[in-house]
Amino acid sequence: MVLIIFIINIIYVTFFTIRMILTLKGYRYIAAGVSVVEIIVYVLGLGLVLDNLNEIQNLIAYALGYGCGVIIGTKIEEKMALGYITVNVITADVDRRLPRMLRDEGYGVTDWSANGLEGNRSAIQILTPRRYELKLYARIKELDPKAFIISYEPKAIHGGFWVKSVRRGNLFR
Repeated sequence: MVLIIFIINIIYVTFFTIRMILTLKGYRYIAAGVSVVEIIVYVLGLGLVLDNLNEIQNLIAYALGYGCGVIIGTKIEEKMALGYITVNVITADVDRRLPRMLRDEGYGVTDWSANGLEGNRSAIQILTPRRYELKLYARIKELDPKAFIISYEPKAIHGGFWVKSVRRGNLFR
């Protein structure tokens, strides 16, 4: 019984985590479908615990399954890599070599001159699908190990050549 409760709760919370992420990323219909499975599994697991509340090991299995489900759900979401990422880079490369190389590789890059504490810098903003995020970080570090990198997920994207390229499927071939 303890193992069944543990596994059921891992499944429930994994679905819960994925559903929340899908909802936040705007995939509401897929999230609704996932929530149907999530609730069925939840009711089964909670029912088993409530029917046997006098056995503390069931409650512990439920709690441990919950924690494991969060970890598994976030790992699955990382593999799904939904959406896009915007990466801002500050570099001492003022001759614009880094932006040119990244554009040649298919990344959407906007760059401009900036001033930092130690002088002139180049500021670069890069938009890429999340599935290429780690590859982009590695490439930036390879081209400029001292680059300052910060990233965030944009809520909405509209306009520009890059969005048109994504719609046509022309990126990263």
